[in-house]
Amino acid sequence: MENFSFELIKECPKTGARAGIFHTPHGDIETPIFMPVGTQATVKGLKPEELLEIGAQIILSNTYHLYLRPGHEIVKKAGGLHKFMNWNKPILTDSGGFQVFSLSNLRTISDEGIEFRSHLSGAKHFITPEKDMEIQEALGADIIMAFDQCTRAGCSMQEAVEARRVTKIWLERCFKAHQNDTQILFPIVQGNIYKDLRKQCVNDCLPYAKCGIAIGGLSVGEEKYVMYDVLDFLNPLLPKNQPRYLMGVGSPDCLVEGYARGVDMMDCVLPTRIARNGTAFTKYGKLVIKNAIYKEDFRPIEDDCECYTCKHFTRAYIRHLINAGEMLGAELLSIHNLYNLIKLASSCRKAILGDYFKDFKDDYMSKYDLSKSKF
Repeated sequence: MENFSFELIKECPKTGARAGIFHTPHGDIETPIFMPVGTQATVKGLKPEELLEIGAQIILSNTYHLYLRPGHEIVKKAGGLHKFMNWNKPILTDSGGFQVFSLSNLRTISDEGIEFRSHLSGAKHFITPEKDMEIQEALGADIIMAFDQCTRAGCSMQEAVEARRVTKIWLERCFKAHQNDTQILFPIVQGNIYKDLRKQCVNDCLPYAKCGIAIGGLSVGEEKYVMYDVLDFLNPLLPKNQPRYLMGVGSPDCLVEGYARGVDMMDCVLPTRIARNGTAFTKYGKLVIKNAIYKEDFRPIEDDCECYTCKHFTRAYIRHLINAGEMLGAELLSIHNLYNLIKLASSCRKAILGDYFKDFKDDYMSKYDLSKSKF
């Protein structure tokens, strides 16, 4: 535990928003934070130096995908993910549980683990909690996730209860198998939308939460107000002296609302995914730049944005690149979208430290067009 610690510097008295510093072996992380996702050991279309330029402090990679290709042993031989992908700041790997959960017709869950078929080759694989810890240890991330069972939006109470039971069993086994003190293991609170079950899951996790805890099973199809209600319920139940990580959430409005409910860390593939489809985040909602209305629009995506894209290129040019299928279009939009979220997290932190977060949140949300925030 001497390799990891969390300092809670300030908490907003009017909301649950928190500002802190998460100390890790590969550097300090100032929270709240948004974390870009590099699923296959790369944030699609961006070089490491570009990520540094936009202020990324930590990135994610995916255990499931790296296990299948190139294989965790290859990454281990390369010296771990930090050397393999030339990234010297902190890295987080998820357990792959969500990806396997997404293979609903290709997997079978038991107390022992998950049997699934690769989406690449169709070959059968069997992952136990112990195997998952072995894979994540080989990958060498600073922060690793416990193997868990996610549930779909709208699942029955019975399904959620069973997933909680299995997740608890797997968490105990992950904790026993995890031996590397240069990595911190985050347990994951499941329970879907059922508050009593969420509370039980928090109690399941607390004995294993040494310097961090994650919230899973949200943003899987439920309405945003439902997610916020669950976060409101969880906020007073979670440890105050540890970072809280809300998994897979990443639109601007969700960042602001999530931070207001005590969340410290968020990640999502959304900013780079919508970039590849010709859509930009702005502080007013989404902007579908591939649309014809921007054909002769020679303004930047946002007039007051300081990202590389907005400093050098126009909407008309980026629209041309996207519609012509040029890779640069997706790269420029990815830079803007990630900068937008990282800057937003930084602005929220500044507002918390300056005692004006509630006003910042209210002003931001009053200008943000929620009708343009559904992707």
